[in-house]
Amino acid sequence: MPKMEVKNFGSPDETRNFSKGKLDLLNVGGKALGRAVFQPGWRWSTSLKSVAKTDSCQAPHVNYHVSGVLHVVMDDGSEKDCKPGDISLIPPGHDAWVVGNEPVVVVDFQGMVEYAKSK
Repeated sequence: MPKMEVKNFGSPDETRNFSKGKLDLLNVGGKALGRAVFQPGWRWSTSLKSVAKTDSCQAPHVNYHVSGVLHVVMDDGSEKDCKPGDISLIPPGHDAWVVGNEPVVVVDFQGMVEYAKSK
């Protein structure tokens, strides 16, 4: 029988820093959960493309948007703004960037195991 676990992003299991952002990871119940903080000026294609070595982000995301506005453009050209309180499903094949001067904070329930990890 699984045991109860309580963890806090204030004491992450791992932190990955990257240009204009960071990712805190927690391992809970055998799953990786991530809290990403993207500073104004952050854009996946300029901050993480060289780390991922792909033309667009290939990580699937299920996000809860805590603060800030994240603009997401899919490889097919569709696009959306994600705002505080939104839940988003973002499949592989996208770029994203911070809109405005407020940092974006998201909690990701999928897709953070390899995110921002040097290959």
